[in-house]
Amino acid sequence: MHDVSIQASSAEDGFYDDLSSAARALVNGEPDPIANMANIAALIWQYVPNLNWAGFYRVIEGELVLGPFQGKTACIRIAMGKGVCGTAVETGTTQRVADVHAFPGHIACDADSRSELVVPVFVDGVVIAVLDLDSPTANRFTQDDEDGFVKLIGKIANSLG
Repeated sequence: MHDVSIQASSAEDGFYDDLSSAARALVNGEPDPIANMANIAALIWQYVPNLNWAGFYRVIEGELVLGPFQGKTACIRIAMGKGVCGTAVETGTTQRVADVHAFPGHIACDADSRSELVVPVFVDGVVIAVLDLDSPTANRFTQDDEDGFVKLIGKIANSLG
């Protein structure tokens, strides 16, 4: 059992440093990427406010396949280049979308989602998954959120693939 405690409440207070430290502690020594993804999704769900979905899509045989997550049921498969997640994989770049309804080709797995942050997970220079965060609030994700999650994923990526 892991005892996780995150004291900071904002990026300025070191929230993402604390979250990254907790994430590294959770994956430390665990070789199973699915177990690690499950714990990271749960950690984010527990400590990041105003989300309605937090989890992973894994790259399997040329498409994204649903991985461990917290939230409502989700789309199981997403084609490369489709929606926010598929775009993140195809471009290899983080996607921060203020209003998903304005995103061309958005896939509405949950009609309540208004904004989204998707961070590619790179292992040996190849995208093996994405971290997908959805919020029911438009403009939920800031540059600090994007920077914090990119840093967090960068520190644990080898434990996810």
